[in-house]
Amino acid sequence: MHAFDVLGDPVRRRILELLADGEHSAGQIGAVVQEEFGISQPGVSQHLRVLRENGFATVRAEGTRRLYAVDPAPLQEVDIWLERYRRFWDRSLDALSFRGHGRGRLRPDSHGE
Repeated sequence: MHAFDVLGDPVRRRILELLADGEHSAGQIGAVVQEEFGISQPGVSQHLRVLRENGFATVRAEGTRRLYAVDPAPLQEVDIWLERYRRFWDRSLDALSFRGHGRGRLRPDSHGE
């Protein structure tokens, strides 16, 4: 499965958001995802499996619990791929930026506000 296929699913993106804050148990992830998306525990397990099998998440056993964490390697690969396209949105953002005027003050816009 291609990285963008994995990341294209909103449930999997939400799981990665949760994991970005640190390691979570399958139960913790399931509770949030079931609440937000209304899917079953087996559905959550399926998404966790896709993330794990495609290298986006790692799992370790701690007693009877399964603890999931982000594996950054595939996200770094996506970031490298996106680098080629950053120039497009960097230019747009540069066009919107304000230039400083005086000591730390922003230049007023054309409406004098």
